[in-house]
Amino acid sequence: MDIALVLKAAQFAAEKHRGQRRKDADASPYINHPLALANVLATEAGEQDPILLCAALLHDTIEDTETTQDELTAHFGTEIAGVVAEVTDDKGLPKAERKRLQIEHAAHASHRAKMVKLADKISNLRDILASPPADWPADRKQAYFDWAAQVVAAVRGTHPGLEAIFDGLMARRSELA
Repeated sequence: MDIALVLKAAQFAAEKHRGQRRKDADASPYINHPLALANVLATEAGEQDPILLCAALLHDTIEDTETTQDELTAHFGTEIAGVVAEVTDDKGLPKAERKRLQIEHAAHASHRAKMVKLADKISNLRDILASPPADWPADRKQAYFDWAAQVVAAVRGTHPGLEAIFDGLMARRSELA
């Protein structure tokens, strides 16, 4: 594995997300989220593909920072930038449309993009169960779980181990209050 490239992606993501916070009750540093995705892929899925791990670390840079796909291409090459572009929502669209398109596009995504999607949904469900946004009522948490299930349904068959982890988290939805 190209550890230097993965560390370069982690450093780039940390710089780009500097000052951003998650919506959880503790307002944890945003960089924890991409690191969690890379950790899910490396430790729970056993993935050592540096392109996949870099894409996981960078997955929200285009969507949530001023980063462009051209900038990612210049720093990390077309493969990594391409995977990030595949998992990037168009923030110019209404939220409901972005969510609908994410479900629609998931089934047609590359294997790497599907892996990032799985890790992202696992990470987000874990965060909602452990430390949900303080202003999210139970019905909003349930709605997120429902939507995440639709996205994951579109990528089923990508990685049975990650899908089993996701299913285990879905089984805990009764804990949402």
